[in-house]
Amino acid sequence: MPRRPLRTSGAAEASLAPALRALRTELGVPDGFPAAVLDEAERAAAVPRPPGPAPADATGLPFFTVDPPGSADLDQAVHLSRRDVGGYRVHYAIADVAAFVAPGGTIDSEAHRRVQTLYFPDGSVPLHPPVLSAGAASLLPGETRPALLWRIDLDAEGRTVTAGVRRAYVCSRTRLDYATAQRRIDDGTAEEPLALLKEIGLLREALERERGGVSLAVPEQEIARHDGAYALAFRAPLPTEGWNAQLSLLTGMAAADIMIGSGTGVLRTLPTAPLGEVARLRLTARALRIDWPHHVPYAEVIRSLDPRVPRHAAFLAECTSLLRGAGYTVFTGGRIPEPSVHAAVAHAYTHCTAPLRRLVDRYTGELCLAADAGQGVPEWVLSALEALPAEMAAGARRAGTVERECIDLVEAALLRDRVGDTFTGLVVDVKENDPSAGTVQLSDPAVVAPIAGDGGLPLGEPLRVRLTRADPEARPGTAKVLFAPA
Repeated sequence: MPRRPLRTSGAAEASLAPALRALRTELGVPDGFPAAVLDEAERAAAVPRPPGPAPADATGLPFFTVDPPGSADLDQAVHLSRRDVGGYRVHYAIADVAAFVAPGGTIDSEAHRRVQTLYFPDGSVPLHPPVLSAGAASLLPGETRPALLWRIDLDAEGRTVTAGVRRAYVCSRTRLDYATAQRRIDDGTAEEPLALLKEIGLLREALERERGGVSLAVPEQEIARHDGAYALAFRAPLPTEGWNAQLSLLTGMAAADIMIGSGTGVLRTLPTAPLGEVARLRLTARALRIDWPHHVPYAEVIRSLDPRVPRHAAFLAECTSLLRGAGYTVFTGGRIPEPSVHAAVAHAYTHCTAPLRRLVDRYTGELCLAADAGQGVPEWVLSALEALPAEMAAGARRAGTVERECIDLVEAALLRDRVGDTFTGLVVDVKENDPSAGTVQLSDPAVVAPIAGDGGLPLGEPLRVRLTRADPEARPGTAKVLFAPA
């Protein structure tokens, strides 16, 4: 059962540190950056060099950022306004990583080795050296930074009218976390640039429904510290997270359209889900007592669910199976790939808004800049395109393994003294080839783990379960936590 990344809201438990170090070693996760990479990063941080003509000065726009609390690698900053002719203008600034990373240099080579930032409960393993990712390249408040600045005009319904991108210097004014942004919007204290996040976000969500797209609000597992003790909890995403994600999707769709128009690019594609997979989800919905009439599309069912309800959360997590098969598709010479659409977005789409944390975004940004300016694509971009899909696929597999193993490790560490205890859980998955094995979700503590018994498991039903294993030292790929029917 796929799960979202575990986030820490307090320092990691001391006893987890050795196990996390061992996990990094076992998975071959890089330990720090080579000295040559750090030296090059220090020099680049001191004197960034945006490629091409001198960037425009957009420091007069009061940008703001919205990210998880404690984030320092701020890829995006936003300014929202109303247009005099009606509708809205979205200024979306994205960190200009190419201003700091020389093609073929040591930072570039290391980034291709790492592919994307990895997240552990006790800290991240960044794609770029922290002097860049959390410093000189990050869109931190009060700092002038080079950026790829998108200007996207929307009509009164939130539809894209025009979209373009150029290099510019920007200066973010306000750094917000999601909870703070949500509180200001809800209590009416948000000034218009932030208040418009809700207005535009809701319009874009309505358009997503219209085109048949879907966004999964899958609850996150979170480890929290209270009075020196640690506990797991599920956290449902806030509306601000969805509205902010809509701006990223808007930009990714605009970028895909620009690249398709130019005939060269990298798309994030996802085929339509096979009928058999949808049929399997219908059976799961029935078992979880979720109403899904035959005439109602899958996307409409998703939007009707409340991630705070355990049965709904379990089904949302199961729905992530329809996202399997997503990949990166390179095209050149005007040969547009088929399919060119991302099925969950229901539009052509690309990743371009997180270059500090994801390798491919630096390249899609450069492709869009060249296309929008009517110029040729830089050779260093063209020469890297063919290898990018395989590199990104390998990076995604590593990130997925890290996510699964970290969550299992934290669960095992927090449950290791409770082997033999009984809990109430909900059976959220049963293996097709073995109905005595599956997955159980507990509400307190917030654990999702395998369960194995002697008879068939009641999918979608509450069940008393006994913890039979909680072993943080278990090797990757083996169950660290295991339950059995009580």
